[in-house]
Amino acid sequence: MGKPEGFMESGRKPPERRPAAERKGDYREFYQPWGEAEAKEQGSRCMDCAVPFCHMGCPLGNVIPEFNHQVYKGDWKGALEILLSTNNFPEFTGRVCPAPCEASCVLSINADPVTIEYIEKEIVERGYENGWVKPEPPAKRTGKKVAVVGSGPSGLAAAQQLNRAGHLVTVFERASYIGGLLTLGIPEFKLEKNVVQRRIDLMTQEGITFLTNTNVGMDFPVDRLLSEFDAVCLACGSTQARELDVPGRDLDGVHLAMDYLSQQNKVLSGEEFSEGERIEAEGKRVVILGGGDTGADCLGTAIRQGAEVVHQLELLDEPPEKRPSNNPWPQWPMILRSSPAHEEGGIRDYSILTKSFSGSDGKLEKLHGVRVEWKPGVDGGRPSMEEIPGSEFEIETELTLLAMGFLHPEQDGMLAQIGVELDGRGNIAIDANRMSNVPGVFAAGDAARGQSLVVWAIAEGRETARAIDLYLMGKTFLPHSLPNNY
Repeated sequence: MGKPEGFMESGRKPPERRPAAERKGDYREFYQPWGEAEAKEQGSRCMDCAVPFCHMGCPLGNVIPEFNHQVYKGDWKGALEILLSTNNFPEFTGRVCPAPCEASCVLSINADPVTIEYIEKEIVERGYENGWVKPEPPAKRTGKKVAVVGSGPSGLAAAQQLNRAGHLVTVFERASYIGGLLTLGIPEFKLEKNVVQRRIDLMTQEGITFLTNTNVGMDFPVDRLLSEFDAVCLACGSTQARELDVPGRDLDGVHLAMDYLSQQNKVLSGEEFSEGERIEAEGKRVVILGGGDTGADCLGTAIRQGAEVVHQLELLDEPPEKRPSNNPWPQWPMILRSSPAHEEGGIRDYSILTKSFSGSDGKLEKLHGVRVEWKPGVDGGRPSMEEIPGSEFEIETELTLLAMGFLHPEQDGMLAQIGVELDGRGNIAIDANRMSNVPGVFAAGDAARGQSLVVWAIAEGRETARAIDLYLMGKTFLPHSLPNNY
């Protein structure tokens, strides 16, 4: 593929990031434009692998060597056609995906992988610039009506595929904005919202109906949902946040990360909040509990809001900088990762257990923690955590954000009213055809899979759309999206 000796002649060189001192003063995307010559050179690094393991790493099954080859040749339109054949929204994955495909790239055995994610973004952005990304309404309609509940990446992918199969699709969203976490959960500096709106506008032109401020089970009765639609896709996400049950949790100043991030995105969209409602980091000592992507998003946001200092604390041990021997390629590397936000400031610490919060007059003033040690599990079992005697400490803080992940979808309300069964983890239980115990009611994305990645959400939305089309029509021409080994 591409240039046979390309991977030997050129090293990995992703797009430059804007200087940290500059970008932390605004909410614009942090990457600089990528020139065509640079992108083609990076595409030339794709090897003619006998077995392209990048396919195994990608939940969407993107045919990566093929579009890399077209980029190297300068055939951007051809690359776009290949990319869109498996990925509905490369403008999203090209910005916010952790790129499991790159971790599985054969070059990762002893070198830096191909810049697959950035090439993907460059392909689709050139597609938009040249007018190649266009609405694709179906040639004819089936007359079948499908409801998609939730407008995150999984719901959007399911809606687009079902619409292209000719069904009449209505997407229900309880928020005021379409896009789910793409719009409200991910900061602007990672994914500018005009990128999301651009895609929503195209989908509207394709014939999809979007209903905002419509909470199924409250604003729209479940009985009506089940009677008016021939099939239902539940793509409501995993929105029940993991809580921290410690003394002082109810103090003013302790907030869930998603409340903080979504409010800031709403502020940037023009919404106004009263002083009592506003979650603001300006001039405050901020603590973030959770070392993952959501925590890093909070870090970047707090820095932009003018926090005095930001501590990001993680319960687990600090990961190694290089792969341990029990984590070989092509497995996902369990190593230390830094986001662009970590270049901008903040203090990271690991093996920290929060014991309590304290304050006065109902307002947060301190976090009380202790250092822990993780002991190997017996006979390969789960590691155990032990507090280290004498390691207790305090951190002064006026704002603490809980970024500890999500447990499962919200089970009261809509799910209880529909009567779907749940699995052992509290997610919607589905069969091999992605249908719940309620006939005609299917589930996709985090609501069924549990908290996961945007790329997984899109893949599951596509696969669920295929299952719904088969259920409605007895046959389907929509492609499989999930590899057989998943």
